[in-house]
Formats: sequence, structure tokens, C-alpha cells
Amino acid sequence: MSRVNDELTDRELNLRVFRAEPVPHPFFQPRMEPWYAWHVEGPGLPERYANMSLLELYDDLRLSMRYVHYYTGMPDPVQVRLSDEVEVEVRQDGDRQVKVLTTPHGKLVEKLHLTVDKTWRTVEFPVKGRQDLPALKWLLQRRTATFSPENFEAGSRFVGDRGEPQFWLPKSPYQALCQQWMKLEDFIYALADAPAEVEEVMNLIDRTYDPLYEGLVDYGGVNIVNFGENIHQQLLSPAYFEKYIIPWYEKRVGQLREAGVFTHVHIDGYFRQLLPYLAELPFDGLEALTPEPQGDATLEDMAEHIGDKVLLDGIPAVLFLPTYPEKRLMDCVKRVVELFHPRLVLGISDELPEGADQDSVERVRRVSEWCRDGLA
Repeated sequence: MSRVNDELTDRELNLRVFRAEPVPHPFFQPRMEPWYAWHVEGPGLPERYANMSLLELYDDLRLSMRYVHYYTGMPDPVQVRLSDEVEVEVRQDGDRQVKVLTTPHGKLVEKLHLTVDKTWRTVEFPVKGRQDLPALKWLLQRRTATFSPENFEAGSRFVGDRGEPQFWLPKSPYQALCQQWMKLEDFIYALADAPAEVEEVMNLIDRTYDPLYEGLVDYGGVNIVNFGENIHQQLLSPAYFEKYIIPWYEKRVGQLREAGVFTHVHIDGYFRQLLPYLAELPFDGLEALTPEPQGDATLEDMAEHIGDKVLLDGIPAVLFLPTYPEKRLMDCVKRVVELFHPRLVLGISDELPEGADQDSVERVRRVSEWCRDGLA
């Protein structure tokens, strides 16, 4: 599937965008996996797609695919493990789950809730404040992230020629603390009250990633990766962005760039106050920047501030819903292409809404047809 003019596959086109080489038409790569999974788990797929596998859906819509492990059933190329020293207890009661990590410095207790889309969401974070940092430090010294070539190759075979196989790397230490280990408010208080101790934890998180980056570089077969940051300006101040996040990006992206790996970062929240930083970030691309009416910046703001970076996505997800006329969607598509093509991997910022109906999927089809045939 996905040969273009019997010359280029979508996999080849994907790389050409990042290499700044000519592409014959706007390259469309929306994420449909959560929509597909939600319908399979819940109300069932709309009639037109009722008997299709995920890959058959992509092929029917003539779409490119980005991620190897995102709702695909394929294993994650990034493997995170705790040593046998760490006692882990998981208790589940229906849609509630409690995970207890026992350390010599106390227990870290995380509570999760299974949502309607069959995803476990954290409702109580394991680190409640400064008092839990010694336990977290002990835990992190017994935690490692590694790269699995076997998992990546399985995902690569699954994606096939539909796109350059990609996956995301673990969050920067700052983002990991404020999104995964701690409630944002507790994290900010801890950082203000005990900056040296929190910075020590950040350094430990970074060290857990050393085997991952070394393995990825040594493997030599990965061409594009994502930094799965989920940046939102309400999680940080510009001062913290400059002090804690940008230097870490420069370190890790630099490590990958030396190995010939392209990178992009996921920025899917409000980002207006971060616009002045975008062009100078070390990444090759910026994923999921979401313009108005869903985000807080215009397409013109984005074009003015990202320099020569690749924009990934760019179409607000809400425009695929019946709330907005299809003409507004197509006007937006054409404007995104006008402003960013050929440094563009056109897609939905950041994915088709899970509850969207068949008409919304047909809008995806029409964007695909316009990209592949409208400008040919």
C-alpha cells in the first residue's frame, strides 16, 4: 500500500520531509488509532468500516501512519524496568487500581481509575511532596529505561510502507515529575522549597535514560523519534523552561543528532508564551501545535515563530466535528499547506476525537483525497 506515482512510498515521503527533499504533494499523516480503538471497545465501528482492521482503515482512507505502538497492539520499543529490590504490589477492584512501591524510605502509593476509553488514568500520584523524595530517589537508582530493537522491528513491520516507523521517548525530568510522579501543585511547592533536592531527583531521572539513548544510538536503524513531552505552558514558566527543560533537550537531542536521528517534540497544550522559543529549540520538528479555535495561537503566529522546522499536524481536531462546517476545515487545511508545505507532516492536532462519527471520518478521507489528488 501507499506507493505514490509508483515511485515513492509513504515511508520514503516521510523521510523526505525531514530531509528537506522535494515531495510531490502535501503529506497527510493523521492519528486514527485512538478513534479506532474506542469504537472497537465501545459502540462498534461505523457501518462502512465495520469489518476493517486498523491497517485496512488506514489503507482505505489512503493515510500514512506514524507510531508503531500507539493503540496498535505492538510492543513499546522503550522498556522501563525496576530491579528486583523494589517490592511492587498492584491491587485492582473493578475500575480502580492501587499500585504500591515499597522502599526503605516509605511506600509510594499511586491510585488509578479506568476511564470509559479503557485507559488507566492517575487520580493520586505516588509522590505527595518533599517528604517522599528520598523514597523516589532510592527507587530511581533501581530503575532503567532501555531500547528494544526487537520491539521496534516488530512495529516497523506492522507499519510497513505506510510511514517511517516512530515512537516516543520518556519525558524530560521536569515533565516526568510534574506529569507522572507528582501533582503539579505539589511539584511546584517542592521545587520552590527544596530546589537542590528536586534537581537531584531530576538528575537521577536523566541517568535512568542513559542505557536507552546509548542503545538507540548503537542500533543505528531508527530515523525519527518523538519526545513525548505533552508541553502545556500552564505546567511551567518561561524561567523554568529555560533552566530545566531546554538544556536537557539540547543534551539529548544533540546525542541523537550526532547519530543521524531526526527528532520532534509533542506540544499539545496552550503555547503562546512559548512562541519566542520555538525556532531555537534543537528539534527538527514540532508536533501537535494546535491553532485557534482549539488552541491559543493562530496559524500565522506559528509560521512566524517556528523557523524552518517541520510542523507535524496543524489541523485543530474540533474542525472534524459537525460543530464546524466542512468548508472551514478545508479552508484551514489549505492555509496550513500554504504556510508550511513542504516542511509539513499534515495531521490532526492531535488526533481524531474518539467519539467522532462516520461523517467525521469521511472528512478525514476528503482531506486525504485533496492532499494526494487535488494538487497532483
